[in-house]
Amino acid sequence: MKPFDYLAPADAAEAVRNVAANPDAVFLGGGTNLVDHLKLGVAEPGLVVGLAGLLPSGIEELDDGALRIGAGVSNSDLAADPRVRERFPVLSQALLSGASGQLRNMATVGGNPLQRTRCVYFQDVTTPCNKREPGSGCSAIGGWTRHHAVLGASGHCIAVHPSDMAVAMAALDARVRTLGPAGERAIPFVELHRLPGDAPERDTALEHGELITAIDLPAQPIARRSAYRKVRDRASYAFALVSVAAAIEVEGGVIRDARIAFGGVAHAPWRARRAEEALRGAPASDGSYRAAADAELTDARPAEGLDGGNAFKIPLLRRTLTATLRDLAGEDPR
Repeated sequence: MKPFDYLAPADAAEAVRNVAANPDAVFLGGGTNLVDHLKLGVAEPGLVVGLAGLLPSGIEELDDGALRIGAGVSNSDLAADPRVRERFPVLSQALLSGASGQLRNMATVGGNPLQRTRCVYFQDVTTPCNKREPGSGCSAIGGWTRHHAVLGASGHCIAVHPSDMAVAMAALDARVRTLGPAGERAIPFVELHRLPGDAPERDTALEHGELITAIDLPAQPIARRSAYRKVRDRASYAFALVSVAAAIEVEGGVIRDARIAFGGVAHAPWRARRAEEALRGAPASDGSYRAAADAELTDARPAEGLDGGNAFKIPLLRRTLTATLRDLAGEDPR
């Protein structure tokens, strides 16, 4: 591990100033992702700026019925909050499907969506990786691709974003509140993460030194009828092969509205707008759910690889979305 300096600032504004002024500086929140990358030699900052005790660690009710979640709230505390479990079950379920209990106790709401979009090649410093060293090449293309993207990838990177929480936040129309060198701003959650394009080293739309301070969840009656389903290679402590965050409103056997996002298939949490549009006004039936999946997957491009590639993700995602919506609609699966 490369030696680095550590700073414990007095407040968030001081933390922002110090990171913004130093291109070699990073924030340290719960540290569950950064510490791994420090040990692997993937991250080699010259300055680490600690955030312990500097960020809001509560969940506030806003006048319009929204919840404002402080960036310092742990993933465990957010998942257990009675308001989240009742009003946004998809978020609680997504959080509980991620990592392990110990990691959820450390991981924070502000840090979780900022974990690096990555794959095994990114974390292996002996292999070329455009995210780690721009212009060096992508070892995943033509390599081991089982866990890689089928949507929104580029010739520079095919990694997928690993967060479960972020998929639920994308489906719930959350907004990210930040503090940066230019002051405060609010960003729609679906605009926080970037697709790789020709600059895969940039995971998000945040500027260097910009810090997440809170995430707002708007009041949405539809979110009470929501769920998260994650398909993975083992029962716990594994990233998603595919995942679905969904909320629907059904009346008289017809889907009136839907909110859907996918995980495990793209460089960013994937808001499934085409699927949502296909569902609105359609009968609550398996045929409608499969058609919605197909509408979203029109542009899917599986990766070929040494392990046989990841074309299996397309039918797997179709089945996962169908099962999730069927359960939410309360249908008899027979």
